[in-house]
Amino acid sequence: MLNRLNNDYYMQYKHILTALFIAIAAVPSTAQQTAVSKATAVVKDTTSKKAGLIAGNIPLAASDGKKGYNHVPLAGEKSYFGEKNEFVNDFTRKYLELHYNTLGSVQNKSEEPFSVIDDELQRKNMPKELKYLAVIESALNHNAVSSAGAVGPWQLMETTARMMGLTVSRKHDDRRDLAKSTTAATKYLELLYSQLNDWLLVIAAYNSGPTPVQKAIERTGSHNFWDIKQYLPKETQGHVLAFIATASIFENLSKFINLGSIPVDFKFGKEEDVLGVPAGVSAKPGTVAITAPAIAGAAAATTTMVKKLPYTDEEVKNMCMIRITEPLNLEIISQETGADKKELIRWNVDYEQFIYGKYPTAFYNLRLPKDKLDAYLAKKEVITKKSKVYFEQNK
Repeated sequence: MLNRLNNDYYMQYKHILTALFIAIAAVPSTAQQTAVSKATAVVKDTTSKKAGLIAGNIPLAASDGKKGYNHVPLAGEKSYFGEKNEFVNDFTRKYLELHYNTLGSVQNKSEEPFSVIDDELQRKNMPKELKYLAVIESALNHNAVSSAGAVGPWQLMETTARMMGLTVSRKHDDRRDLAKSTTAATKYLELLYSQLNDWLLVIAAYNSGPTPVQKAIERTGSHNFWDIKQYLPKETQGHVLAFIATASIFENLSKFINLGSIPVDFKFGKEEDVLGVPAGVSAKPGTVAITAPAIAGAAAATTTMVKKLPYTDEEVKNMCMIRITEPLNLEIISQETGADKKELIRWNVDYEQFIYGKYPTAFYNLRLPKDKLDAYLAKKEVITKKSKVYFEQNK
């Protein structure tokens, strides 16, 4: 039948089928089971509007030599992140400090799985940084199972896995096979990229499914992650930031993983020299980055490895900490207690990671001015209720 179609109609038909395929395969969690009917609606809509994911986003010529693919942006690339560059750098720095134990564990066992993944990415001429998606999905754990039912190192849902050619049954599950699941995951990433043309949007769609990303694009008219970020699910926002941080750490900062922090004078960005590296540190990515003697002598080897508290002595005297288990909105706290919002943000530099579910503990020690503690306790119930409403509206 397709042989009888003219070229234009064929390309339109191909795009529609791709949209149907993605919509069925990528809707997360239990929603996948009802995706067929929704996908049909997408096809009907796009034949007339040609909107959203079917907007004809053909992959651009790559800036890194990968034919058909743009590069994966890493922390320090001001030309890509623009005014968000320092935010990304700070998030990456704090991410390493909070997760260095997990990152170190992954680093120590990464040689073999990274080799398998790299081979598949190279075969498909895809950016090598995509392997770090498997790190934030499962920490390279073959037996990882999410509460939603995603399985394996790439955390593929059953429906998605089958659509990508994997066998999933009671007796056998290809999602636990690194080579087979990598083939399926990269195939899925290729499909998403063919429609979104930006790796940060692809990572977002991999987490939430394409529908929330499409809706955010339609709402803003933009294909820039930072423009649509606030309209994506909170978990998805954190997932993209965690990917940027993880890829940046393993590619450019792996020497600091076992130290647990980045030198205070380290300059992010490819054009900058690495400062403050103590003797014994290896710069080779993806390997054990530092020897035991170097760890023991790190403080003596360089003063740049010393963590500087972001607070003055006076601020520490006037600061108290409240343990919370559910996120509270800092602006609401400011409004209800009279605390300075900018000060709250500066005192709680790692708070966004708690909000995004990327914090290493189930609780957070919120830093507040001592003179606002009574007001906080008096308004705690109001602050909690308003914060719940806020986060519900901004899922």
